[in-house]
Amino acid sequence: MTARHLDHINIQTHDMAGTIAFYAEFLGLEARTAPQRDPSERQWLYVGERAVIHLNLFGTDNTIPRDVIPGDPTGAIHHVAFECDGYDDTIAKIEARGLHYACNDIPAIGLRQLFVNDPNNVLLELNFRSPRP
Repeated sequence: MTARHLDHINIQTHDMAGTIAFYAEFLGLEARTAPQRDPSERQWLYVGERAVIHLNLFGTDNTIPRDVIPGDPTGAIHHVAFECDGYDDTIAKIEARGLHYACNDIPAIGLRQLFVNDPNNVLLELNFRSPRP
């Protein structure tokens, strides 16, 4: 077996509406009710036709039961990265919300990065690539 690509991440949240609004605003993701689930308990966030984030309301059932304890950003996973566009617009949105963020540039590969935490303390790496000459 060989993995082909990352399929999705699952985030446990106490604030379904706030988390959906955050990802809609910053990444343009669209929330849809997860199959055969109560929309107040489970939403999937889509890029086109692919659900890249699964949101579960804390205290609801999960496919695999496991305690999730909020705390340090992203727990054992350091960050989750997304390929993005609209660097300047993204900074403006982050600053308008008063969020702390960090920037990192890697000119050798034409990459600019923004790091920001989502409402659930998940650290996001937002990657913006320049076209190569």
